[in-house]
Amino acid sequence: MTHVTTLTIQPPRSHGTLHIAAKSRGAGASAIADLRQQGSAKVLMTPARDAVEGIILNTSGGLTGGDTLAIQADAQSHARLRLTTQAAERVYRSPDARFARVRNTLTVAEGGRIDWLPQETILFQNGALRRSLRVDMAPEAHALIVEPVLFGRLAMGEVVTEASLLDDLTIRRGDTVIFKDTTRLTGDIAAKLDKPAVGGGARAMALVVYAAPDADRHIDPIRADLPNTAGVSLVHDGCLVLRALAPDGFELRRTLIPILERLSGDTLPRSWRL
Repeated sequence: MTHVTTLTIQPPRSHGTLHIAAKSRGAGASAIADLRQQGSAKVLMTPARDAVEGIILNTSGGLTGGDTLAIQADAQSHARLRLTTQAAERVYRSPDARFARVRNTLTVAEGGRIDWLPQETILFQNGALRRSLRVDMAPEAHALIVEPVLFGRLAMGEVVTEASLLDDLTIRRGDTVIFKDTTRLTGDIAAKLDKPAVGGGARAMALVVYAAPDADRHIDPIRADLPNTAGVSLVHDGCLVLRALAPDGFELRRTLIPILERLSGDTLPRSWRL
């Protein structure tokens, strides 16, 4: 009798970890205090006079089920750290039931500032992403955060009828949680976004949070220029939250860029302007 053994070969998974910290050098200048990177997570430093500025790269070219990515970013006392990504992060079809998992953690010391400005995450058909962002801030710290998400590429005729996005954001100032948000979109995402009370046909969305002592003075100028598919509120003392919907990534950027320029003090990374 002949015995046949069938081998199931699992595709290689991508794993990356990154830790970057900035320290103050006085006179409004910052420098790298620590940098450790492993696996698929890399950072390229770009010149900036007012901050440590880096472009995060996922060298695997995208995320799929079983992949992991973890980023820790710290702005020490009176330091400024600005991070973006080289391009859109792509979440591809998962070959099994596993999620791609992304865990990001930001800490901002007294008088410090972090601008967390990744470009769009694109969720493709059958993609599955579980992502978390935790921010721990001192009382007089600043944090600017944007998380844009695209559901397929409208120009390519892509429709996401089966996918999963589980996204969590928590911001803590001292011992107080000043903002907590959870997004859950699973199954036929296109159909859900077509509902008037959910997305009104949108295929792109973004969350912007600006947590800083001067957050309230930006509310009225931003609100005056928003399209009717976006809204902004002060959800806590010193915490501005904006949500935006758009038919595609191009229109979403048209909404976001003026807002991010204002909240960043006209220091938006060049990759956002391309």
